[in-house]
Amino acid sequence: MKHFIQIILLLLLFSGNALSQKVYSVDYSHQADVNVFVVDYRHQADLCVYKVGYRHQAGKNNGNWFFTDYRHQADKTIYFVNHSHQADVKIYFVDYRHQAGWENNSKKHFFY
Repeated sequence: MKHFIQIILLLLLFSGNALSQKVYSVDYSHQADVNVFVVDYRHQADLCVYKVGYRHQAGKNNGNWFFTDYRHQADKTIYFVNHSHQADVKIYFVDYRHQAGWENNSKKHFFY
């Protein structure tokens, strides 16, 4: 029974990582899955993002992002645009993990 519980816990751990928000910032817009713009105020954002320090802390499309060192490690590639009208999604970086999340649910599909 003990081994069964350990196997279930491992499966849950790995299935969560498969849907996590690991992102990589590319150099050019045409390389990106999503173009993002960083806004100055939370009320302007579609998504509030918290940058986590470790891969296993990344969320499931909930704004908890882990920035990878290499493109092949990421679930999504993003490009930071210079103007808000160029963006697919407007983001605001928050200071605390519990503040992360979608403000505009109609944009969620960009990160699935």
